[in-house]
Amino acid sequence: MTKDQVSQFEKKMVIRPIEARDIDPIIELQHLCFPNMHPWTREQMESHIRIFPEGQICVELDGEIIGSCSSLIVHFEDYLEQHTYSEITDKGYIRNHNPRGESLYGMEVMVHPAYRRMKIGRRLYEARKRLAERLNLKSILVGGRIPGYHAYSGKLTPREYAEEVLQQNIYDPVLTFQMMNGFTLKRIITNYLSDDQDSMNYAALLEWNNIDYKPSSSKVHYKLSFPVRICVIQYMMKKIDSFEEFATQCEHYVDVAADYKSDFAVFPENVTMQLLSFLEERSPSSAVRKLSTFTSQYVELFTELAVKYNVNIIGGSHFVEQNNRIYNVGHLFRRDGTIARQYKLHISPNERRWWGINGGSRLEVFDTDCGKISIQLSSDIEYPEISRIVAEEGAQLIFVPFCAEDRQTFLRVKYCAQARAIENQVFTVTSGTVGNLTHVDNVDVQYAQSGIYTPADFSFPRDGIAGECSENTETVIMAEVDMEILQRHRKSKDVLTFRDRRTDIYSLHIHS
Repeated sequence: MTKDQVSQFEKKMVIRPIEARDIDPIIELQHLCFPNMHPWTREQMESHIRIFPEGQICVELDGEIIGSCSSLIVHFEDYLEQHTYSEITDKGYIRNHNPRGESLYGMEVMVHPAYRRMKIGRRLYEARKRLAERLNLKSILVGGRIPGYHAYSGKLTPREYAEEVLQQNIYDPVLTFQMMNGFTLKRIITNYLSDDQDSMNYAALLEWNNIDYKPSSSKVHYKLSFPVRICVIQYMMKKIDSFEEFATQCEHYVDVAADYKSDFAVFPENVTMQLLSFLEERSPSSAVRKLSTFTSQYVELFTELAVKYNVNIIGGSHFVEQNNRIYNVGHLFRRDGTIARQYKLHISPNERRWWGINGGSRLEVFDTDCGKISIQLSSDIEYPEISRIVAEEGAQLIFVPFCAEDRQTFLRVKYCAQARAIENQVFTVTSGTVGNLTHVDNVDVQYAQSGIYTPADFSFPRDGIAGECSENTETVIMAEVDMEILQRHRKSKDVLTFRDRRTDIYSLHIHS
């Protein structure tokens, strides 16, 4: 046979992450594999891909999706031994995905009926195992269906049925398969999946252990608490004569934050506007373009400070010119020397009129050594959809650098920051400018009372305020927030504003 003749018999099988274009085929596949059960919705699958893309895997044969599996990471001790499927998958949205967890939890595996007995399921399980090994996870857990149990329910308890399957006296299409893939039975779960009538709502909790797992003392989930210390800088806008003078002031505050062993030092929005006090440019539109020429110096300064003082720095914001357009950009300077940026999305009429600022088009969630965070500049916090989106993507800290010229503007930021903390069960941190620059147009007066805000519940300060500056005073505040308490609070039986939203009657759709 020639090469061309051989090629006609070739089949291309690919195991890869699930993408947005795969959602409709996978929903159709679910109807085929589980005809009596509710399939994922598009919103749930979009949530999976946003929050934990590497945990969603499919098998493609000659361009057709013939199998898939879905998973999330959990710290299993956060859940009751008799958990439900809805609870551990966050009603199918996996917003409870915990990157600090130690176990991969398998939500679902399915294979097209026409392609069974081709080891598709085994390939998916092997892909999960490789993922667990790559992420150095301790184990894989699954709440396995026992679909053959209904035929034996009159004479065997679920435990007895499982033991008979383990002894290979009974064949169960799910439990037998999982045993053959190295999983061991831990216990029987009752009332696991309400629409799984074949299993009589029972499930077998199974575990595969990663023998290459390397415990690390730095794994935060081993702690009873995960404190994160925050230093908020209420920055005074006063006349300076050089960039070096600006750098000296900024270094002083980062030094203070480091002295108190802070994890974050937070500067306000438009902090580099102070440079206009020596640039002598009266035209506002020309002033911001001249200000943007300091971008390299600004980035170099805060990168060096973050590394030198071992503090993650929210560097307020700075005006950046790109393609002849000016953007207001918030910067995260991590203490490992890496940098991330969030463009301000919602531009106020004042910014547009005076400075000609353009709005960004991407909403980011950033990884740090203290968990996932978001930066929302000033008025962005006033749009509740933004905070909901980043919370769904795992952000637990929302930093809000702001610049307000009067009390009303400031109060909009403060009240909205407090509301976002309550709505999404996250911590919000505001940092504003004070003082005045009498000779700089549109930066002449400032008003601020910076603060660190928490959900309003028993686990937190009574008024939802971890710390707050005095009004209109150049100062700093320190406060410690506990990310582990926040994680547990989201699963408690008190007020659950984030988890208990009625996603069955409304949802938030994100445009790509």
